[in-house]
Amino acid sequence: MDSPDWRLCVAPMIDVTDRHCRYFHRLLAPRARLYTEMITTGALLHGNVERHLDFDEAEHPVALQLGGSEPDALAQSARLGRQWGYDEINLNCGCPSERVQKGAFGACLMAEPALVADCIKAMQDAVDIPVTVKHRLGLDYDESYEFVRDFVGKVYDTGCRVFVAHARNAVLKGLTPKDNREIPPLRYDVVKQLKRDFPDCTFVLNGGLADAEQSVRAAGDFDGVMLGRAAWHTPRVLSEVSLQLWPSLRLPSDAQVVDAMTAYAARQVTRGVPLRVMTRPMLGLVNGQSGARRWRRMLSDPALLAANRPELIYDAWRSQRHAPDLRGAACEAAPAGA
Repeated sequence: MDSPDWRLCVAPMIDVTDRHCRYFHRLLAPRARLYTEMITTGALLHGNVERHLDFDEAEHPVALQLGGSEPDALAQSARLGRQWGYDEINLNCGCPSERVQKGAFGACLMAEPALVADCIKAMQDAVDIPVTVKHRLGLDYDESYEFVRDFVGKVYDTGCRVFVAHARNAVLKGLTPKDNREIPPLRYDVVKQLKRDFPDCTFVLNGGLADAEQSVRAAGDFDGVMLGRAAWHTPRVLSEVSLQLWPSLRLPSDAQVVDAMTAYAARQVTRGVPLRVMTRPMLGLVNGQSGARRWRRMLSDPALLAANRPELIYDAWRSQRHAPDLRGAACEAAPAGA
């Protein structure tokens, strides 16, 4: 990509958007911006850096989302992300889980905009790539516009110009993370007001975007859209949105995706990666098609997956389609750098 582009993004999702999921999503959406699941500064500074940060070159543009609240630790982690080749560093100021709150980061950081600004500035000083923020619109049941306006304004003063807004409040007590994605009301109008008040910023809309039509419409109202659960449950929505945003794109067929993912799985299995982590993102590929249940059943069957045979993906495809052997039918579907 010639310049940073946030028109279509895939949300960071814990235990979902690992590198194998991102490789799969890249096949479906060649120009989408992909995000890692949130990785804490502690995991990077005291854990296995390669396990957390390794990714395939095909994933670009790919952003590293960090969880943390200490400027020095975030700066060191951002520097690691830059060294590993990430295109963006994103600070999580939106996760409402109690586990994250105990670490004093995530959505609860919105109550401390000065600290967030210090964190952003420290990362900006450490790297030469965009440093961005993902945030909610408010905390608990305070829906005052002034709260989020002042938060964005404080971060804006650091020079940050990209904000991914989950258009709901975060309720810190009494709601599960799942409830927090569904119960607090969506307030797209508030994000539109932020866009008016900070016209030189990029505002990416997140939250409640369930299908391609709605996402494309929102992409026209904002600077971009970020899809989360829709991309997980119905991954082809990424292709549908991509074709609307970039009409000249040539997207792989399902058969080509199967071919590319089987080849990818074969490489990964030789490195000791279990097949099951590569089939999980693929379960929704053929949702709505005849045989989709058979496809999901085969690719999630513990007994079949235990054999670690990449050919299981072909077997599931042929079973779903009653199709002939397609091996080698679409090698060009693999992204560049794969």
